Amino acid sequence: MTWQEELQENISSIEGLKEYIDVNPNEESLLQNVIDAHPMSITRYYISLIDKKDPKDPIRKMAVPSKEEQNLIGSYDTSGEKENTKMPGLQHKYAQTALVLSTNRCAMYCRHCFRKRLVGLPNGEVMRRFQEAADYIRDHREINNVLISGGDPLVLPTEVLGQFLEDLSFLDGGSFVRFGSRVPVTFPERIIEDKKLQAELDAYSRRDRRVYLVTQFNHPREITPEAAEAVDTLMRCGVVVNNQTVLLKGVNDNPQTLAELQNKLVSVGVNPYYVFQCRPVKRVKHHFQVPLCRGCEVVEEAKKRLNGHSKRFRYIMSHRTGKIEIVGTMGDEIYLKYHQAKDKSDIGRLFKRRLTEKAGWLDELKPVEEFPEPRAVSRPHSAQPHHRGHHPVHRYR
Repeated sequence: MTWQEELQENISSIEGLKEYIDVNPNEESLLQNVIDAHPMSITRYYISLIDKKDPKDPIRKMAVPSKEEQNLIGSYDTSGEKENTKMPGLQHKYAQTALVLSTNRCAMYCRHCFRKRLVGLPNGEVMRRFQEAADYIRDHREINNVLISGGDPLVLPTEVLGQFLEDLSFLDGGSFVRFGSRVPVTFPERIIEDKKLQAELDAYSRRDRRVYLVTQFNHPREITPEAAEAVDTLMRCGVVVNNQTVLLKGVNDNPQTLAELQNKLVSVGVNPYYVFQCRPVKRVKHHFQVPLCRGCEVVEEAKKRLNGHSKRFRYIMSHRTGKIEIVGTMGDEIYLKYHQAKDKSDIGRLFKRRLTEKAGWLDELKPVEEFPEPRAVSRPHSAQPHHRGHHPVHRYR
């Protein structure tokens, strides 16, 4: 069976789901309403990781619809993607980065997805002609990295992925291409078995640039022998694999689990990159978001269990104004810093907010009146103004 044929066997109905796990018969109609709004699709590989005896199993929570998804608190576009769209399927929010939405499909539809508005649903946000996006990128010389995301680009035919890489071959040294994909986690056989894909990645990575793959392991039990083999296969093709964990209630919101995850990632060669604060997305916020006060506790306690390599990640909130690093708390105040920003003058800006028990997002935090918030980082009075091109601002991608 090919990987495409295997995806056709995904569990996508309640009747199909009942063949693998117990479903409360009293909730079937509610779950059907959820599925009608946001489709269910689970690979047979991933559903095999669920502990059938545990109704609160963290793997189940990420894959199987819940009646909690009926809660509509939040927004479908928490990071301002619409306002940064330059053409269907192409976003340009940060000067150096172009984001391509290559498809609305995934190997599995994660219940915590922040793009629930488009994944698995008909929409006009996905790229139609990749060459037009490549032309835009070519014309904007400030762009030095392209993130191909979706949906999940690795569910596209290998020939299409190869064409993407070919169309972006004009990128010069110092530039790179990233694929955002959860396939190593939810459907590792797609990577392990496709020699053609491996050849495409290997060929591109042998030039003066690398392909990066940013994936999302959220729980230690997702790091199976098959997932580790998929990661190893990517690395042997010259691909650098980074991980972006999402902090999720009932999944990894305790220090021991989060620490075990980061340590296991390093052990299989994956670089911890970000731990994301769960976005306040409709049908997600109520079910998955951890309050910031608790999130800071979990992250700091987890770091005490980690070595230097496994705690390289940053705790980040991907806000519409930029990627905000959650530095930590002191008393009833939370300290924040713009790690990346839509407005360049915000990059590196340190500020703080009054922390409340239930706040889970920047917009829910109140300003601290006695702490003014300048537009840029203040300099010592003795320092001379720097020309923008020479000001030592650090940027991370």
